[in-house]
Amino acid sequence: MNSSTLIIAEAGVNHNGDPALALQLTDAAADAKADVVKFQTFRSEALASTAAPKADYQLRTTGAQESQLDMLRKLELSHDAHRTVKERCRERQIRFLSTPFDMGSLHFLTRDLGVDGLKIASSDLVTAPLLLAAARANLPVILSTGMARMEEIETALGIMAFGYTAAETAQPGREAFKRAYAATAGQAALKAHITLLHCTSEYPSTAEDANLRAMETMHKAFGLPVGLSDHTPGTTVAIAAVALGACVIEKHLTLDKSLPGPDHGASLDPMEFAELVKAIRMVETALGDGDKRPRPSEMKNKSVARKSLVAMSPIAKGEILTSTNLGTLRPGSGISALNYFDWLGRPATRNYAIGDVIHED
Repeated sequence: MNSSTLIIAEAGVNHNGDPALALQLTDAAADAKADVVKFQTFRSEALASTAAPKADYQLRTTGAQESQLDMLRKLELSHDAHRTVKERCRERQIRFLSTPFDMGSLHFLTRDLGVDGLKIASSDLVTAPLLLAAARANLPVILSTGMARMEEIETALGIMAFGYTAAETAQPGREAFKRAYAATAGQAALKAHITLLHCTSEYPSTAEDANLRAMETMHKAFGLPVGLSDHTPGTTVAIAAVALGACVIEKHLTLDKSLPGPDHGASLDPMEFAELVKAIRMVETALGDGDKRPRPSEMKNKSVARKSLVAMSPIAKGEILTSTNLGTLRPGSGISALNYFDWLGRPATRNYAIGDVIHED
């Protein structure tokens, strides 16, 4: 997997539908030195029906009597607000990204707002029309895989491969998607465009459910870069994912965890997010290049810490070196203690006092 980590501050719907809060979240993400600030783009009626229930975590964090649709209506960000936020991103030199949840929102992002990539949520890994439209936009896509089995991920990738490579007039369908996935052109398109995110779709999720090794399983199976969309409290799991090779870390950002709304409680505040960024960059540095060799900083300690061959008792010239009169002590400036056994049985080439370093004459 990639060694450099793209850090995404998931503002999501933590603006609570307020454009001013969206701008503040953008500033907070930029101040924390995130690479990307990501929002969610949707029209409520195109996302949920009146019969759609809330998830358990949404019931815990928002009004239980309110429907999911009513909750979503409060969390929409207008198209004009999107434009304002994207301009703020340009000013603050942080990349803008958003997740479309319906076809109209996808077309707005790609055709009107002119985004340079898309994020597809775990919930839409099985929404074939949206996946196909995202691929046909011919943009890079970060595809989240919460709640998914490996075969579902492969099917979604087949849809994307078809969208990237098939003619607009080609008939989509399961068999066509399988052929596109198996084709050389389809695989090349996926490698050029797709990043997968491992994810546990619970808010917050637990470390026990993080299953970070699934990132490597996905990377080996699909040959694609893999990162983590993390919903666990704190920063430990995200930092561990970087050490395991995650190329992307996505983490929710809020201005205040006590604000009303479904995702604030499972988010990091600006100070925590800044600490996460610092920790990830430190881990990247610590990972190094994998070449096992002495570092320049430790070479000055080599002669101090290692041991040399020394006389453990007075030794006369010509006397045979034995396990009784030959030993190893610091410093390591003489003959390396690694050679101890090869020197047993040799005659001394000079006189040595106790503690003298043995020399190669």
